[in-house]
Amino acid sequence: MYRNVLDVCLCYSSACHFTLRYSLQYIGALGARVICDNIPGLVNKQRQLCQRHPDLMQSISEGANEWIKECQHQFRYHRWNCSTLDRDHTVFGRVMLQSSREAAFVYAISSAGVVYAITRACSQGDLKICNCDSLKRGQARDDKGYFDWGGCSDNINYGIKFAKAFVDAREKMVKDARALMNLHNNRCGRMAVKRFMKLECKCHGVSGSCSLRTCWLAMSDFRRTGDYLRKKYNTAIEVTMNQDGTGFRVADRDFQGTTKNELVYVENSPDYCVRDRMAGSLGTAGRVCNKSSRGTDGCEVMCCGRGYDTMRVKRVTKCECKFKWCCAVECKDCEDVVDIHTCKPHKRPDWLDIT
Repeated sequence: MYRNVLDVCLCYSSACHFTLRYSLQYIGALGARVICDNIPGLVNKQRQLCQRHPDLMQSISEGANEWIKECQHQFRYHRWNCSTLDRDHTVFGRVMLQSSREAAFVYAISSAGVVYAITRACSQGDLKICNCDSLKRGQARDDKGYFDWGGCSDNINYGIKFAKAFVDAREKMVKDARALMNLHNNRCGRMAVKRFMKLECKCHGVSGSCSLRTCWLAMSDFRRTGDYLRKKYNTAIEVTMNQDGTGFRVADRDFQGTTKNELVYVENSPDYCVRDRMAGSLGTAGRVCNKSSRGTDGCEVMCCGRGYDTMRVKRVTKCECKFKWCCAVECKDCEDVVDIHTCKPHKRPDWLDIT
């Protein structure tokens, strides 16, 4: 079942991504209504937004690879490494069907990715409906003194507004624990982008004295959002739906605090050690591990105690680099031998081989 923007061929990778991208190229010829009506999985409100703002949809599609890469960067040393499945319409496979920490992170990072893509497109002048933040006018003050608003402030509020309307549309049609969980984590993702807005300034004055400043608000690199949400994944809170079905409560009765800015999940995650189609686990057989590490990338943890194989390979790197006037850098090719460790496959129980 399609759950939200992850599943509707806004298509964050592979075939789905190309379906949307190429469909949008033909909007001029066929019309937005025809194209949007044929994108699988959209609910009525999403189709309406698609028809009214096809250029926004293309920005979302083009920005999708960015948050997928960020997800894979954040989990590159973990058993679950945000792997995408080329032939699966849900992009990440059945792992998204579980209301787990991993699903919580993916919904948050994808929602953040939509905000980031739309806001950036507004500032770059790629969209007809929005541009720079027009509210940033006149004079303001920070800890360094007064400054004049100028340049192009990123229109983060519009990015958040559209992302909320589009991404949350499907979840608002259902009233169950998973829908509440998704809505909560979607919001956390949106707010994470806004959290890292930064003030950038240009100085004016004699000899760069900075007696006058012109400033604007800009989004930080998306990596900061990814790092922040990755920490929230580590401290994600287990919740259950309350009795009247209008919200959720923390499973741990001793919990003190608020869940407002925390990722939440309903189900515990599988261990991702072995391949399990039902759970969406690809297993860790063949994954590269670090023999000397005791962290999540270490062979003991990554391989789930199954052991590892070692392969000695030759590696060529650039070395003894020298600057040559003018203007080049010349390096030698140096060859060394390194050991690569990969996790052993899961051993089948002996009784399965008995016929």
